Amino acid sequence: MLDDFFVRALLAGVGVALTSGPLGCFVVWRRMAYFGDTMAHSALLGVALSLLLQLNLLVSVFCVAVIVSLLLLLLQRQKALSADALLGILSHSTLAIGLVLVAFMTWVRIDLMAFLFGDILAVTRQDITLIWGGGLVVLAAVVYLWRPLVASTVSEDIAEAEGLKPERARLLFMLLMALVIAIAMKIVGIMLITALLIIPAATARRFAASPEKMAVFASLIGALAVVGGLFGSLHYDTPSGPSIVVAALVFFILSLLPVTRSNRSDGVTNKGVRP
Repeated sequence: MLDDFFVRALLAGVGVALTSGPLGCFVVWRRMAYFGDTMAHSALLGVALSLLLQLNLLVSVFCVAVIVSLLLLLLQRQKALSADALLGILSHSTLAIGLVLVAFMTWVRIDLMAFLFGDILAVTRQDITLIWGGGLVVLAAVVYLWRPLVASTVSEDIAEAEGLKPERARLLFMLLMALVIAIAMKIVGIMLITALLIIPAATARRFAASPEKMAVFASLIGALAVVGGLFGSLHYDTPSGPSIVVAALVFFILSLLPVTRSNRSDGVTNKGVRP
């Protein structure tokens, strides 16, 4: 029999994986891995402000991620620096400010490693309810925004011509990313969130025949990585969050092995996603 804490960890991890799979696909398609890192690094600033102002942790992390997203959009419109440069500035600045604030709060005892690399074995039933409830909201939003998101990934000009409002879809996508990062932080930690978003999606890309299948495969591969990582952590006594990412990496490496396929297609053209 498995202990209750391990079952809770499985439920929480699978919930996060199922939610992050479709979003991870858009991160891969749009080549936004650095954006994912920036959002994840900003989470530590949210943690610091939560402790300093005695705010709800999830709300604080979400609000900071939203502010960083809006600030990025504002700076991009000014076209003073490239997107990569802006992301680098915001990513490392928010992480550094968060660490400095935590260092100043000498009256607070904080397990920084748990925030950086996750503590999935410590999730509660309330956390599970939050993860699955928030995950259902995110997935419903992705289904609603699927067409404009896919179309704008292929070509923003075409999406605009079809009246799909790609700018609005992009903003809502950033908000969904902020929510997923706030939810996933406790599972795999700030430093590993982007890996859980990208690796399952990159693995699914090899086998998917359409964008929709890739999103489903990414969620399933992420869930398998959670299960494999947790059982590996239990067996080898390794950190749970990093073990999940290592399991995802194993699936990715296996996906690179040569296979015989007829009429293979991964749902992506040279210019982007094939709707």
